[in-house]
Amino acid sequence: MERFLAHGDKVKATIFFRGREMAHPELGRHILERLVEELGETVVQETIPRMEGNQMHTILSSRTVARKGR
Repeated sequence: MERFLAHGDKVKATIFFRGREMAHPELGRHILERLVEELGETVVQETIPRMEGNQMHTILSSRTVARKGR
């Protein structure tokens, strides 16, 4: 993730819930929030963690966008 973000790309982090895990979406939200904390100040969370069906996802981007050498 850090490599993609360093190049200025966006990252979509997704958690899949199975069966009874669907009863505890707060655990998935906690995992995604911890991910943002661990990536530090270099990351901006573009969307809040959102539940869609059996998946919860968020989109992350870099605060400082590096120029792409293309």
